[in-house]
Amino acid sequence: AALKAQLDNRLFGQHLAKDVVLKAVLGFSNNPSPKKPLMLSLHGWAGTGKNFLSQILAEQVHPAGLRSKFVHLFLATLHFPHHDQVKLYKEQLQNWIRGNVSACPSSVFIFDEMDKMHPGVIDAIKPFLDYYEEVDGVSYRKAIFIFLSNAGGDLINKAAFDFWSSGRRREDIQLKDLEPLLSVGVFNNKNSGLWHSSIIDRNLIDYFVPFLPLEQRHVKMCVRAEMAARGYAVDEKIVQAVADEMTYFPKEQKIYSDKGCKTVQAKLDIHEDL
Repeated sequence: AALKAQLDNRLFGQHLAKDVVLKAVLGFSNNPSPKKPLMLSLHGWAGTGKNFLSQILAEQVHPAGLRSKFVHLFLATLHFPHHDQVKLYKEQLQNWIRGNVSACPSSVFIFDEMDKMHPGVIDAIKPFLDYYEEVDGVSYRKAIFIFLSNAGGDLINKAAFDFWSSGRRREDIQLKDLEPLLSVGVFNNKNSGLWHSSIIDRNLIDYFVPFLPLEQRHVKMCVRAEMAARGYAVDEKIVQAVADEMTYFPKEQKIYSDKGCKTVQAKLDIHEDL
């Protein structure tokens, strides 16, 4: 219930992601003996809420969220920068995950920038994601792994635009409209850390979760939420002004925000009328 309330109040324009993640987490947490860890792969353009959702989810499992010693965030460009060090990264990653799950079986691991991850690095964690009772005496079945990636964002945007063009409601887009596209697209995308990955090959990702491009109405929701979070009265003139400063695509129709809600905070800072 707490997770649902957080997603309803803080994540905008992502009916699919909310629905899929809620069901996945509920099913996983209600299962006394899951057969494998929960593995979610979140896809979409920057600013659509992937990071945000993973933080909300982490907070529900460990109240300190990203500050908890049981929640681990990896950034591809920071933690795995060099192509010639892939072998070393794989060893380090295995040792790190083994040590942390030994300390806390319900550890949460978030891998951001999967589209910048060197192919092969992430395959190091395959043994921990598979259907094993234990690996070297450690059970990984209660852990949660989350991948965040821009890869597949263009496929998602195209599907959303096709729905819009044919006069269908955005809220009618279903997971089955996007998930097959995503799994194949990401597996075959050379700019994806999951390129030809055994993790996809072995069907170890439980859900490919699509994040749709955000429309101006969703950007306005983000602005209102940010104003409320800062303790300001919500001023619709400022809401509109911030939304108008965003850039939108496609060029002709201008439906979707280029950066999602990513620059809302910075743009709100410059409205001194507050």
